[in-house]
Amino acid sequence: MRMIRQATESDLPELQEIERAAGKPFADIGMDAVADDDPPTLDTLREFQLAGRAWVRPDDTDRPIGYLVLGLVDGSAHIDQVSVQPRYRGRRIGKALIDHAVTWAKNQGLQTITLTTFIEVPWNGPYYQRLGFHYLTPADETPGLRALRAAESAHGLDHWPRACMRADLATWTFG
Repeated sequence: MRMIRQATESDLPELQEIERAAGKPFADIGMDAVADDDPPTLDTLREFQLAGRAWVRPDDTDRPIGYLVLGLVDGSAHIDQVSVQPRYRGRRIGKALIDHAVTWAKNQGLQTITLTTFIEVPWNGPYYQRLGFHYLTPADETPGLRALRAAESAHGLDHWPRACMRADLATWTFG
């Protein structure tokens, strides 16, 4: 497999397909609305790509099999989305993408990285906790994170328990 690289304009439709495929397992645990949710628009993905904060892990033919798009929220790097084709699960592709984002954030002088996630989905909250993220209480959420959570709630994602998580870049464990 190839190393992580910047996403290109021609990758963007493939990122949508990765997102659709990565969403399917949510149906297996009764989260059909999540499974059926539309992927980010091409315009949204393009904004990350043009900002230099969209990365892919390609296969041996250079076709993306995983991706991560990184935002900036209240002075922290923020994982807007990280997804991997289900057939490639268990190969630490998501971890490699997150490690890449952490390296980028450290190089930018940032101190923390955040995300929002489903608390009870094994490949969400518990997975990120194993990587070194910790849950934030609502009182610890920054204004930008509260705004993201409000938008998620308005989109219907609060039907299942969700939370914000943060990791300290100084103590991040790579690999």
